[in-house]
Amino acid sequence: MKKADLHIKKPETVPAGEPAGMAAPPPEPSDEPQASTAGITPAQLNELKARAAKADEHWDRLLRTAADFENFKKRAVRERHEAAQSATAALINKLLPVLDHFEMAQAAAQNAQSPPGSMAALHDGIAMIQQQLKGILAETGLEEVDANGRTFDPAWHEAVSQFETADAPEGQVIQQIRKGYKLRDRLLRPATVVVAKKPATPPAA
Repeated sequence: MKKADLHIKKPETVPAGEPAGMAAPPPEPSDEPQASTAGITPAQLNELKARAAKADEHWDRLLRTAADFENFKKRAVRERHEAAQSATAALINKLLPVLDHFEMAQAAAQNAQSPPGSMAALHDGIAMIQQQLKGILAETGLEEVDANGRTFDPAWHEAVSQFETADAPEGQVIQQIRKGYKLRDRLLRPATVVVAKKPATPPAA
């Protein structure tokens, strides 16, 4: 009997330490930074630690300063509000007697049993109340803007119309319709006025 030819396949070479038929997996990347102190002396490391501690101290101080400044702003707003309320309350307390006098005058005017001559007394009483009110407002710095007979000034006056006349120079206030007021040097309300205008044609002789 003839012997069959035998074909023997040579096994593949496998690196030592690995099982046959399996390739070595690639190394996995690491997300953690690799800290290295190579080349840093202990003195330099201590200096870096001291600087980091100093930076933390400055940051804490900055946070405290910012918080203190925010508290200061809130306190300033609150104090301004309280001061305004106190000033308003003081002014109202001064005006209450004026209100009382107006109510008394109103009650007297409505009294049908008023004796003769009471209207004159009522007029005098109202004039006294007006002077009392003006005095209180003057204490706060309120002043009237007197425009009668003055040259028109747009900074203090508001012209509502012009009137042609030869009896007054052009631009002069010939009528004050409503008084103006200023608080010290600050204008609160301009005076409403009528201003003289030169006639378009001269009057006939």
